[in-house]
Amino acid sequence: MAFLELNFRSHALDMTVSVNVILPERPKADALAGNPLETYKTLYLLHGLGGNHSDWMRKTSIERYATKYNIAVVMPGVCRSWYSDTVYGAKYFTFITEELPQVCRSYFRGMTSRREDNLIGGLSMGGYGALKAAMTYPERYCGVISLSGALDITRKNRTCNLPEWQSIFDYGMVSPDELEGSRHDLFALTKKAAADGTPIPDIFLWCGTEDSLITINRQYRDMLTELGIAHTYTESEGNHNWLYWDMHIQPGLAALLG
Repeated sequence: MAFLELNFRSHALDMTVSVNVILPERPKADALAGNPLETYKTLYLLHGLGGNHSDWMRKTSIERYATKYNIAVVMPGVCRSWYSDTVYGAKYFTFITEELPQVCRSYFRGMTSRREDNLIGGLSMGGYGALKAAMTYPERYCGVISLSGALDITRKNRTCNLPEWQSIFDYGMVSPDELEGSRHDLFALTKKAAADGTPIPDIFLWCGTEDSLITINRQYRDMLTELGIAHTYTESEGNHNWLYWDMHIQPGLAALLG
């Protein structure tokens, strides 16, 4: 596999961004013969609150797992944006779902826009971001992984930093309850995707039983079941840390790619 850090000017964010990328390499025979690299699947892998584009490379063995399935992995940084187009003007959701795939496909010939070639996943805030992208644009992704996902901003984050919250989401709100039913509400997005009849991506969810987010993950699982949306849900011993995310990204990839 090849690993590189990509730095480029984002028009959606109006600033330079850093993105880590893992790329499959050509077999030796093809490389020596000068044959072009065939197309491959791409996983957009998202970090959590307080993380950045380097987290997955530094804290897991994601390169080994990518090698096993011969996939590309794109790991962007989005600060504390909750993968949203923010009130202060930084369009992080547009960056993740529109600009970043276009830029990567222009640089790397093996990446395609075909639904069956694109997956998205993440942990904590990144689990929310991955499902938000997949449920907003289910026609773009064949699979989605959420590990310890912070899946409901309208119910869980009542102790949020309100000024920060107001700077991100397009509501001059008194409380996070005002986000319910909005384009930021993952429960509402999922119900809309189901009602629209668009094929839903394959879903893999995991959360640790000692994680403070376990209740909201169970509630999201129950909603998927009620809606008749196929999914894989697992929970096991574990809390909110990289030991478990490194462990459980592996069955997530196996479920979607194996």
